Amino acid sequence: MTTAPHTPDARCARPVVELTGVTKEYPGGVKALRGVDLTVLDGELLGIVGPSGSGKSTLLHIVGTLDRPTAGRVAIAGHDVAALSDRALSALRSRHVGFVFQSFHLVPGISARANVAEGLLYSGLSRAERGRRAAAALERVGLGDRMEHRPHELSGGQKQRVAIARAVAGEPDLLLADEPTGALDTASGRSVMELLRELNGDGATIAVITHDQEIAASLPRSVRIRDGEIVSDAWHPYPRPGNPPPPHLPPRPGPHPERPEEAP
Repeated sequence: MTTAPHTPDARCARPVVELTGVTKEYPGGVKALRGVDLTVLDGELLGIVGPSGSGKSTLLHIVGTLDRPTAGRVAIAGHDVAALSDRALSALRSRHVGFVFQSFHLVPGISARANVAEGLLYSGLSRAERGRRAAAALERVGLGDRMEHRPHELSGGQKQRVAIARAVAGEPDLLLADEPTGALDTASGRSVMELLRELNGDGATIAVITHDQEIAASLPRSVRIRDGEIVSDAWHPYPRPGNPPPPHLPPRPGPHPERPEEAP
């Protein structure tokens, strides 16, 4: 995964996600997103938080290039989505975006290593290289001793670690984690969030989509969405002593200028 240069000038951080005036409207006049502006810089760790029906899932689909906006501009890793064909968009998504879902989406009956390698199937890499990268990714998430275990032989937390390994094996510019702790018990969920923080510490750019206010507040930045609009964009103190912000991140802005942060 891309690592931003550690320079004193934080303005050198490049945008990984740029949304300008993004609207998504469905038949019947239903607006899931209403003029959303959002920039995510290389190396950030943020939460996108909102209740059911707030538009956060639609925002995930737009940022992940799984859907196109009705209006507005979307750029991912410097690529203007509107200028890309469906085939080129699929290639961009495969190369630049990794996904982690609440329900893991692992293939039953094959090993953890094979599941991770499966995520590299369309990367153009040889089978041997896919296997090597899968093994390295599993080592990275602490499952070096579980590579040949099948999903039914793994705990929920271990399954989510396999899913994270699959997402980062291709070294994407952006990792989107959709409710990554939603199917886990408290201890496993805490362990998964700690892993995401460690990956961010190594330079990964990670957006956690969640309805959990506590998880969002534990991250350096939280973007709150309601009724298809961003209602606050706030930075929090880094949650752990001795874990300062990476030097490549920008100065922390104040609350969203147009919509001051509201109480939950």
